[in-house]
Amino acid sequence: MHENGKNSLNSIEIGRAALRIALTENRQEELRVKERLAAVGIRATAVDFGGEFIPSIVKIIERAVVAAQRQGLVTETHVGAGAVAGAAHEALEQVKNKAVGFNVGGKIGLARCGEHLCVALYMGVGVLNLNEMCVGLAHRSLASDE
Repeated sequence: MHENGKNSLNSIEIGRAALRIALTENRQEELRVKERLAAVGIRATAVDFGGEFIPSIVKIIERAVVAAQRQGLVTETHVGAGAVAGAAHEALEQVKNKAVGFNVGGKIGLARCGEHLCVALYMGVGVLNLNEMCVGLAHRSLASDE
């Protein structure tokens, strides 16, 4: 913390937090990571997803927005929803060349501190048990009170 009481975490640290929670294997580990992040002023949550990539895109973005709103990372306004949707879409764009035409499954991690919001995707892409791994990470800035 700075002397003025404001949090000094930057976008890189918030991105790292989003990726940490996206990498969790189960809900118990997710809760432990969430508690550790909360102790340093970072709000975080995660949500699982899976299915054929193209039809799943809208569902993945919707799940990210709903999770962020339910957990208080953003307000239930178009500004908050738009920031989450935009970051989730950008993270999906980063992995789409590998994922198009395949099944995907993984977890979306979301982290927020002050003006920084990050969305991380960690997912397997493939058919049957022949999987490639992908990671996407995006950042959006929004007002601290949003």
